[in-house]
Amino acid sequence: MNGPMTTRRAVLAAGALMLGGCAGTSPADTRAARQAIAPGGTLRAAINFGNPILAKRGAGNQPQGVSVDLAREAAKRLDLPIELVQFDSAGNVVEALKAGRVDLAFVAIDPVRGADMDYTAPYVIIEGAYLVRSGSALQRNDEVDRAGTRVVVGRGSAYDLFLTRELKSATLVRAPTSPAVTDMFMTQNLDVAAGVKQQLEADARRVGGVRLLPGRFMVIEQSMGVPKGRAAAQAWLSGFIEEMKRSGFVAAALERHAIEGAAVAPLRAG
Repeated sequence: MNGPMTTRRAVLAAGALMLGGCAGTSPADTRAARQAIAPGGTLRAAINFGNPILAKRGAGNQPQGVSVDLAREAAKRLDLPIELVQFDSAGNVVEALKAGRVDLAFVAIDPVRGADMDYTAPYVIIEGAYLVRSGSALQRNDEVDRAGTRVVVGRGSAYDLFLTRELKSATLVRAPTSPAVTDMFMTQNLDVAAGVKQQLEADARRVGGVRLLPGRFMVIEQSMGVPKGRAAAQAWLSGFIEEMKRSGFVAAALERHAIEGAAVAPLRAG
């Protein structure tokens, strides 16, 4: 008897909280959003140093980057204290969110992860690329998936999840984190390294004797994620992230942190 009415109230509440991401938030909506997003009273935001587009360690080893800026802005609007919980891989971030050790994550959208978390629309789009030795016979991305080719990727990363589905003949080798991929590629004499294009470009300058294959093998949509079932939290953050894109906040953060090769994701339709 109460099922349809209860569902309708939940949908209306989520819709009201979505508006809370916008400028005209009422105090009641803000209180409800705080409880939905950070039920413990502190916004515990996962910061992943495995993706240099999102975050890196700055002066005094302090976290900085577009994800850090977004986390702090969300906490400010919600009038919440914030704890930046630091990780070196996306896989560890996802496990922490599933285990309830963090409230908010900055992760690439992927159907496997979607079983345990709910996403906002993307705020940044980045590219996945392949790195090979200068003398490699490989010239194009579509040549990588061949028998005998060993591709190293960060365990649990968006690239790991994507290539696990897509590669039919090549063999995946998993490094413990994405920043460790190129060093493992070099020391174990593997054939291909896969990861964030900007990370691989920096690695190429560092190690020498390598080159990136032209173009990209995938597009990665970076979003905010919350534990599965927190519909009100997802709704508020979805409104928040659209405003951050619309207002130029995300673009300014990318420029401030000197991030090249990443684009602000399009605004959500409607």
